[in-house]
Amino acid sequence: MKLIKFELFKVPPRWLFLRLETDDGLVGWGEPVVEGRADTVKACVEELWPYIDQTDPSRIEDIWQRIYRGGFYRGGPVLTSALSGIEQALWDIKGKKLGVPVYELLGGSCRDRIPVYNWIGGDRPDDVYNETKRHMKQGFHAVKMNATEELNYLDSYDKIDAVLERVAAVREAGGSELMIGIDFHGRVHKAMAKVLVKALEPFNLMFIEEPVLSENLEALREIARHTTTPIATGERLYTRWDFKKLLQDGYIDVIQPDLSHAGGILECKKIAAMAEAYDVAIAPHCPLGPIALASCFNLDACTPNAVIQEQSLGIHYNVGNDLLDYLADKEDFSYENGSVALPAKPGLGITIDEAKVRAQAKTGHNWKNPVWRQPDGSVAEW
Repeated sequence: MKLIKFELFKVPPRWLFLRLETDDGLVGWGEPVVEGRADTVKACVEELWPYIDQTDPSRIEDIWQRIYRGGFYRGGPVLTSALSGIEQALWDIKGKKLGVPVYELLGGSCRDRIPVYNWIGGDRPDDVYNETKRHMKQGFHAVKMNATEELNYLDSYDKIDAVLERVAAVREAGGSELMIGIDFHGRVHKAMAKVLVKALEPFNLMFIEEPVLSENLEALREIARHTTTPIATGERLYTRWDFKKLLQDGYIDVIQPDLSHAGGILECKKIAAMAEAYDVAIAPHCPLGPIALASCFNLDACTPNAVIQEQSLGIHYNVGNDLLDYLADKEDFSYENGSVALPAKPGLGITIDEAKVRAQAKTGHNWKNPVWRQPDGSVAEW
């Protein structure tokens, strides 16, 4: 068996799908994308194809090492996202060849179902009370929301009060049993992050996500002194080498590698194992499409320190093209009581609606995140 063909499909709302095909007719799907940089990652996959053309797709570790170490310059979002999508597709092929879900090839399941959480609100959340009630009626026991709009290095405490008002509304709507994650989204600089984490303490949050930018992880030491709330980060870190110092420093409670950015399924399995040794949980980042999510579910199934899974069903990005729309069988993701059943089909466990993918690729997308500015006109973090 050898790889003979690849195709890339840029489909709305903001995704890039990779289709790999072998000489015996097997097809594997991956999701190599950087949100807002889909064309750049597409070009990277095309450039990497000579590394794997006519090779045996079952040699996943060797292919990963060949791509990662074959270039003198390595790491970063574009290269590792391209590598991640390729690696996902290789696991999809291998599982289909052997007739088992991918997690069976990574040690087998260690749980029966995978808890998930849903997003409430958008970039500028407002009516979060009603959103929380709606998601709880759908059976979700955990939600996540953006904490704040743009914040300057030093900013008005009116903005802090607005955050507390929104979180209070969610806690009122959900009661004490609802798990609430608050995403700072890297929008908050160290000085205001210290204020905000302390002020949020009474709400008994599931975690605070990305309290500072990934470029400023040394600030986590200071922020951790101001709260007992678990701290989560990692969506903008790539491969085990980026996570190494984060885990060694000991200020993080939950890591959030993205399986479409951090190196793929096996690389994130290795990162999770490193985290387990430091008594740190993993909650993979995944506001992406069905292939990325299926990859996450296979990792979660066989990873003992996986605690909850992000997923994009109904997220504000997905209006008109939601998570299930590209699946031939919508029951591939079986939602029930705030969790999802383990993948049952071989490979990643999903059947992609290829006709839908090809049709939507004709529309494509040019998604870019907004550029925000502070009142003085300077660029703000989004």
